[in-house]
Amino acid sequence: MIGKLNHVAIVVPDLPAATALYRDTLGAAVSQPVDLPPHGVTVVFVTLPNTKIELLHPFGEKSPIAGFLEKNPSGGIHHICYEVEDILAARDRLKEQGARVLGDGEPKIGAHDKPVLFLHPKDFCGTLVELEQA
Repeated sequence: MIGKLNHVAIVVPDLPAATALYRDTLGAAVSQPVDLPPHGVTVVFVTLPNTKIELLHPFGEKSPIAGFLEKNPSGGIHHICYEVEDILAARDRLKEQGARVLGDGEPKIGAHDKPVLFLHPKDFCGTLVELEQA
């Protein structure tokens, strides 16, 4: 059901410093920061030959990742994102197998302007999983 690894998301306490680290120290291509108010995050994508790294920083007072930074002040890996051909079929299949879809269960438009869903980390070995329509 799952396709390629789309990205690994890392919450960072200082987005400009993290961007510079990936760009200047590691020599990676990085995007400009993009504010995503509906998701409460600002993102920078680091493009790698086989996938992407998504640097996440809180945007707004109600950011869902603010609590993550409180518990992990240095930041850390937040989630992994897999592509699926049909996000609704994937959701329905996973729910039939007992997986919990976070939120209201309906896809939202993600950072790549494609539908996304998040799956409960307790159902996936302690890892928050994002599914994105390919």
